[in-house]
Amino acid sequence: MKGTLVRLLMRLLIVPVAAAVAVLTVGTSGAHAATDLSEVADSLRTSPVYVDPAASDLLSEADADALADKIEDADEPIFVAVLPSDYPTQNLFQNLRTETGITGLYGIRLGDEFDARADSSVLSRQGVQNLVTAAQGAGDAKAQLNDFVDDALRSNLGGTAPSGWSEGSGTQGVSVTGLITTGALLAGAGAGAYAIVRRNRLRHEQEQRQALEKLRVVVDEDITAFGEELDRLDFHPAEPGADDAMRDDYERALDAYEQAKTLMAEAGKPEDVRGVTQALEEGRFALVRLAARREQRPLPERRPPCFFDPRHGPSVADVTWTPPGGATREVPVCEADRTRLSEGMDPMVREVDTESGRRPYWDAGPAYGPWAGGYFGGGILPGLLIGTMLGSMMATPSYAADYGSGYGDFSGYEGGDVSGADFGSGDFGGGFGGGDFGGFGGGDFGGGF
Repeated sequence: MKGTLVRLLMRLLIVPVAAAVAVLTVGTSGAHAATDLSEVADSLRTSPVYVDPAASDLLSEADADALADKIEDADEPIFVAVLPSDYPTQNLFQNLRTETGITGLYGIRLGDEFDARADSSVLSRQGVQNLVTAAQGAGDAKAQLNDFVDDALRSNLGGTAPSGWSEGSGTQGVSVTGLITTGALLAGAGAGAYAIVRRNRLRHEQEQRQALEKLRVVVDEDITAFGEELDRLDFHPAEPGADDAMRDDYERALDAYEQAKTLMAEAGKPEDVRGVTQALEEGRFALVRLAARREQRPLPERRPPCFFDPRHGPSVADVTWTPPGGATREVPVCEADRTRLSEGMDPMVREVDTESGRRPYWDAGPAYGPWAGGYFGGGILPGLLIGTMLGSMMATPSYAADYGSGYGDFSGYEGGDVSGADFGSGDFGGGFGGGDFGGFGGGDFGGGF
């Protein structure tokens, strides 16, 4: 369950008694005259939807409230403003983003026109363009904005809603009498709220257990594979030619194997798997060093494991690779995969079972973050996973709460973060719509409106 307990309590109270307290309210943020952009920004910092008084014919107060509820319930950094057609458009998105100072996805209905922008940490430019193109096909403002928000909520946005919404939710525009009435109801709602919180906590724990059990299958395969490597090594500490350095490497590998088995047996949540794969990575590097000593070769440099499947062992080089439909990046690869790629073949990718069949681990779900983090550490992991489903998940604060943090800086500011004027102006540049409303410039919108 997303959102704070305070917000939950307010919703529990306000929604059932909305009719009773309606006479106590003086309106929502969309009911106040606000033609200055700073006033629009002030309103968006406390509620995700703003309707200018001069544009109230485009979206009713009830529809604005329903849209705001949808965004807040989803806990996503989506901002929607409905403005009159004669509102100044020059640098509108950039100036609004500067005034709010919060990373997010911003959609503006300007009279009959619609456009959007987003911080790149929240959604890519192409993703925003696709949302706008789809929304432009809708009818009135209500249908268009709901389509825009619904599509955005399915777009795996980066970050979560700004904390200011939960702080202001349910209190903005309520009179003192209304607050007193609400306070009187808190005692009665407390037991119900606790039951909901407890039920959701138990559900969350169950989801974590299920994720761990799926992950356990993969980790057990890794442990077994490492054990088989130890068996194939056929090294005996007392064999002719063995020295202390060889014996130390062998002992480190054995210790890593035992540690991995122990940590996996004690794991209680997906994040605990990180220590298991860290131990396996240490053990495999020890085996590589031992092999080099026995064959009297130069000792290998410490490198991360093969990106495509850590069971392949430490990588030998970094190569450029572009996943289907994804961005090009450099990845560490083993000798076999380097050869395959150089010959135009696909690498041997580690696939795992998912509800939609076998998938590469980077497209298999959030539990694989700790698994990958143990192998690759925090420094290089963001670059490896950029543009993947797992990378997008790991860039959110909610992911850190569920599966741990410390995997590296995936995207700087996340959605909902207060960054002030520190944002990429190119993300919010250009005009609005057609003509000087040039959208993302050129023909990015396929001809505009």
